[in-house]
Amino acid sequence: MSCYCVIFFYQTGKANAAVRGGSTDTKFIRDMEIMSATHPSSALSSAISPCRAAPKPSQLSCRSTIGSTPSREWRKLVLRSRPASATGRGVVTATRAEVSIAEGTELDAISKLSEIVPDSVIFDDFERFPPKAATVSASLLLGITGLPRAKYHSAIDSALAYGRCNTIQSPPDRLSCFLSKALVNVGAELVKLVPGRVSTEVDARLAYDTPGLIEKVHELLALYDEVEVPRDRLLFKIPATWQGIEAASYLEKEGVQTHLTLVYSFAQAAAASQAGISVIQLYIGRIRDWARTNSGDRDVDTALQMGQDPGIALATRVYNFVHKNGYKSKLMAAAVRNKQDVFSLLGLDYLIVPVKVLQSLKESKAVFGEKYAFEPRLTPSAAKSIAFRVDESKKWDQVKFTSELGPMTEEMLATGIESSIAQTRRIEEHFSKIWPPPNV
Repeated sequence: MSCYCVIFFYQTGKANAAVRGGSTDTKFIRDMEIMSATHPSSALSSAISPCRAAPKPSQLSCRSTIGSTPSREWRKLVLRSRPASATGRGVVTATRAEVSIAEGTELDAISKLSEIVPDSVIFDDFERFPPKAATVSASLLLGITGLPRAKYHSAIDSALAYGRCNTIQSPPDRLSCFLSKALVNVGAELVKLVPGRVSTEVDARLAYDTPGLIEKVHELLALYDEVEVPRDRLLFKIPATWQGIEAASYLEKEGVQTHLTLVYSFAQAAAASQAGISVIQLYIGRIRDWARTNSGDRDVDTALQMGQDPGIALATRVYNFVHKNGYKSKLMAAAVRNKQDVFSLLGLDYLIVPVKVLQSLKESKAVFGEKYAFEPRLTPSAAKSIAFRVDESKKWDQVKFTSELGPMTEEMLATGIESSIAQTRRIEEHFSKIWPPPNV
């Protein structure tokens, strides 16, 4: 008998789906990921890069005094080497802390130092890597609707029959209502499945609209209240624009937990941590990917000149900033690609690790002192000794935030928002084709 399952990817907050029949897997239904999307639209680019054309004197004064931009050969050499643990602008070695690994695996050892989250979950195979948290998004809904007999079909069908949405006369508003209800219905099912929190994607079309983001989260909360999902089990995933950070800060003050996504720069993470945002998600591997073929970003070029992997360097710098200042934010490293990334980030709150890497860690016996060291590379005590520039520790405002983003963040943030919007439009188009359902 054929077995059907859904695969959702927590790493990006998006979803993909595959049909498994017997021992054969079909190709994943892939969404438009940030690194595969086309160039961002001029509207989005101009919205986040008003200061890019001509650097201000204040920007020039804080630029690194390290030599010229690394050559392509040098960039490749650094990016192939083992990442160094970075401080605000230097290197620190964390205090060695051996863990008990008698008869244990590498996965057992690293799980004592960071919370490990699989980046994919096959619903009929929880025993290997049980999910601890989940994200519901437009692309997850696309994955569900793209398969016959997929799990949670009924949750989407019931959203299309939701009475309040069906009374809305405007087609765009009605489709938006269907999307919100479908996200909540599936999110409510995932809450029953995982012990941790479920993050719900907020419409990226509102990425530059602070009141709109707040209103949309309130709408989603009201729908979750209807199905009696406790608010402490929920996060709301918001793009890391300045407007997104403002909205998340307002919501956190109301007691609503938020999850900032598409974070590629210190400016985004520093402003978010000052704003009291619950979870900040950094994309380590994607920063490295950009650095392999691009240059001109101050922070990336500085990390490379110091012999550091720019993604690892950013995560370490942000960790040190958060813990030095006592902010409440938890850090999540996504786009982790290999064991080297994992061991370079031990001590970070959450590591989202590919299943193939987890399988390798699970199959390998932990032998202390050999290829990898089972010790925290990041510790609160070490962070306290790190020095940051005065301007980095002062309260971030919109002008400072915008001027410090850098070309990599501008490009990848805009592209990520475009990709998310494309998924939202796709699922709404699908809803428009199948609405009304037979019983409406």
